[in-house]
Amino acid sequence: MSQSSFIESTLRNFARAFSRALVSEQAAKQPGLIQTLDPRVRVLGLLALVVSVVLCRRLGVVAAIWLLAVVIALASRVSFVTLATRVWLVVLLFTGIIAVPAIFLTPGTTIFSSPAWHLVVSLQGLRSAAMLVLRVEAAATLTTILVLCTPWNQILKALRSLRLPVEVVAMLEMTHRYVFLLVETANQMFEARQSRTIGKLSGQEQRKITARTAGVLLGKSMELSHEVYLAMLSRGFNGEVHLMTNFRMKLRDYGALAAFLSAGAIAVWAGR
Repeated sequence: MSQSSFIESTLRNFARAFSRALVSEQAAKQPGLIQTLDPRVRVLGLLALVVSVVLCRRLGVVAAIWLLAVVIALASRVSFVTLATRVWLVVLLFTGIIAVPAIFLTPGTTIFSSPAWHLVVSLQGLRSAAMLVLRVEAAATLTTILVLCTPWNQILKALRSLRLPVEVVAMLEMTHRYVFLLVETANQMFEARQSRTIGKLSGQEQRKITARTAGVLLGKSMELSHEVYLAMLSRGFNGEVHLMTNFRMKLRDYGALAAFLSAGAIAVWAGR
């Protein structure tokens, strides 16, 4: 157990989560490439590139889409450090765990073998693992650009404008709002617990407090979700997203949409 208690580290993590959300809101206000486009163009264009990544079967084409995503991110004022720490390293960690067995289990041309450990690395296995990791990296980069460069309410309205069912839009809206509300409630509970704790707690006592807090938080979350839902209904919420400004397509929006769709189509054709 480190010198800093579990509760203190949890509070720091909560504060970090809120600061990341604030950074996301600030990035959406920057005068970047994506920010100047209509939200509907952002959603359609970036999702078209995501679909092309999924359909591509050539490693070089997927790498080209990933490089294009990096260029778009930098042109949209999304920092390289943000992409590396919040997207690429996380994806590499989790996807790499899934992809590593393919290196040894996929049959093909042997490029390395270790009879003592009964390991055989094949060229096809390396290609399969690299394809999986790079494909997820490209898709995650594109979706991160969309989320960081577009306010959440504009994304929801764009999805609704594209005829996404109102039930799905309402579910996304409630999930997004409720996550932050739940984090804030948990943060207040930990602060209240810390202000009433004197001295240092043992590891066993900290685990007991954490388990009890998790149980109380679960009960409060169920009650709070019902209250939030009733409050939204009483204020006339029906799943529709209303904004003060209306979306208006301009000439550059049509050009950008054509460029996105053309790039996706070319990628799918070249990656067959």
